[in-house]
Amino acid sequence: MRILLTNDDGIHAEGLTALERIAAQLTDDVWICAPDAERSGAGRALTLSDPIRVRQLDERRFSTTGTPTDCVLLGIKELVAGKKPDLVLSGVNRGANLAEDVTMSGTVAGAIEAMALGVPGIALSQMGFNDGNRGYEAAEAFAPGIVRRLVEVGWANDVVMNINFPHRPVAEIGEVEVTRQGFRNAHIRIVEKRTDLRGRDYYWMGFRQERSKPDEGTDLRALYDGKISVTPLHIDLTHMASVHSLKPMLGGAPPHA
Repeated sequence: MRILLTNDDGIHAEGLTALERIAAQLTDDVWICAPDAERSGAGRALTLSDPIRVRQLDERRFSTTGTPTDCVLLGIKELVAGKKPDLVLSGVNRGANLAEDVTMSGTVAGAIEAMALGVPGIALSQMGFNDGNRGYEAAEAFAPGIVRRLVEVGWANDVVMNINFPHRPVAEIGEVEVTRQGFRNAHIRIVEKRTDLRGRDYYWMGFRQERSKPDEGTDLRALYDGKISVTPLHIDLTHMASVHSLKPMLGGAPPHA
């Protein structure tokens, strides 16, 4: 099996090193194409107005000036020599990618770009890192077995797998739950206004550490309960209930002003 690795934390991120160790338990045919610096929150951004520079760091290791989406596109189309990858693994992200955050996650976007190019994609993220973290121990302990099992059973061509590992000691993690994407009932994104030494305003975007009250069966609830969450995601964002309710009122000839 040929595996391409990417991430949004950058080519030098500890999570990518952890992902290399995970992939090494699955195959010896591992390729890497990752951003040269952190691109967290890039979502599915594609670089269209600037050239992308590629630096080859080793025979199968590349960094680029682009986004995670750029990296997967370049990896599959240009940089992986010979046959294209059988699987793309994206991560291991420093922090969870859950609920509505998956739409802005560069980690999830890497897996989605793989899917769009006909290659199965899996995003992996590790919760924690705010209180003397345990690093990527949980991801490294459990990801090889989960990924191997997912590859064995397979999944739909228009779906990516989003795996999140809880912030618990390995010995306290005893369950994997297949979940649905949740949605927070608390607004955690914040904008902080500051002033530089020349008196000019600037802003820091970030997240407030506040827990929601998620429903059972969601990715959020699973992580809160110390479980590993596996969420099948797809990019069809159509709300079918609204489609059915709008058709009788708006279908047919377009209304005039």
